Amino acid sequence: QVQWVESGGGLVQTGGSLRLSCAASGRTRTRYVMGWFRQAPGQEREFVAGISWGGTITEYADSVKGRFTISRDNAKNTVNLQMNSLKPEDTAVYYCAARPAGASSITSSYTSYDYWGQGTQVTVSS
Repeated sequence: QVQWVESGGGLVQTGGSLRLSCAASGRTRTRYVMGWFRQAPGQEREFVAGISWGGTITEYADSVKGRFTISRDNAKNTVNLQMNSLKPEDTAVYYCAARPAGASSITSSYTSYDYWGQGTQVTVSS
């Protein structure tokens, strides 16, 4: 079974940038819709961004539109989240998630994703 591993989190000042990556360990022929979610302490897990298998369709939470960009490289089985103009309220553990494509589309519902990474901490200081 393919596992997904996030990297790239860390501590950054307000206004700074980070680039998160999510890589699949192992080979897979399954096509996945990918999403990024985040969860702050005491908060529910929330949708951040999603991308279709082909990379032509993306969706973003209103709170990150214009600041975050999701992309993917299927040849390398990676999905990235470029985060610019970071704010303290972006502080959270960020998770990548996968759901088999086929008839599936991007969804903001975390219960619709089958596979999850272990998460990476992003902390934005004020």
